[in-house]
Amino acid sequence: MRFVNFGSLNIDYTFIVDKIVCAGQTISSLSEQRFPGGKGLNQSLAAARAGCEIYHAGQIGDDGLFLKELLEEADVDCRFLKVAEEGGTGKAFIQVESSGQNCIVLSGGANQKNTHEYCDEVLNYFGEGDYLLLQNEVNCLDYLIEQGNKKGMRIVLNPSPMNEKIFQCDLSKVSMFIMNEDEGYQISGETEPEKILELMEEKYPNAEVVLTLGEKGAAYSHKKERIYQMGYPVKTVDTTGAGDTFTGYFLACILRNMQIKDCLQYASRAAAIAVTRKGAASAIPWKEEVDEYEEKIAL
Repeated sequence: MRFVNFGSLNIDYTFIVDKIVCAGQTISSLSEQRFPGGKGLNQSLAAARAGCEIYHAGQIGDDGLFLKELLEEADVDCRFLKVAEEGGTGKAFIQVESSGQNCIVLSGGANQKNTHEYCDEVLNYFGEGDYLLLQNEVNCLDYLIEQGNKKGMRIVLNPSPMNEKIFQCDLSKVSMFIMNEDEGYQISGETEPEKILELMEEKYPNAEVVLTLGEKGAAYSHKKERIYQMGYPVKTVDTTGAGDTFTGYFLACILRNMQIKDCLQYASRAAAIAVTRKGAASAIPWKEEVDEYEEKIAL
């Protein structure tokens, strides 16, 4: 069983602000920093730091070579990662306010340069039972779902950011959804977590659904089974990348054949650590840190 993440790689520009800017406003940031990011990179890094063997596919520009180096330092297999001939690496412009909440503007760059030929080149290496992790920060999403499904791969979709591209995909071919409450609302039309899970089960009866609930924890649903995980109380510094940390750790636990309740618990601890730090990729903890955190809680 192999695990490939065909996902985005970004350079994140983070601006610390008193309050996130509103329409018509001009504000000054308190500070500015540059971080490695992109939902794809963050999730691969989290899975690797959790001890999972993972391949990463996607594209960067010449300005993003340090992103590949970061993945390789965590033992992510980057044989399929490409440097785009034109255009720079994807960018994210992030505002983070004192509460730790954030808003993000994306510029796709090389993440939007994928072709069907490149997708086939990657997927030809994988087969039935292998895992394909996808987000919505790269193009060819519908093609990747279609071709991955034809090969018998298990398709894991984090439908973020939510837009019309998600609904152009055949979501019935998704094996597992990992999403937050807002994404759950946009797919199901429901706002209450239990209602979201019920509607997802009706629309996609064969799919597992993992619903992250921020500080309230997470929930899992599959064929009438419900498992809930409470959140861990921590002092929030920056929520950027917390969901990606959860996703990477959760899938790493799944591939280790851990029980779902244990996967939820372990991933929630990793995400709790991540929100106490600045940045996205830079905030993702290593497995040893999550284990130590577990030991502290047990005392």
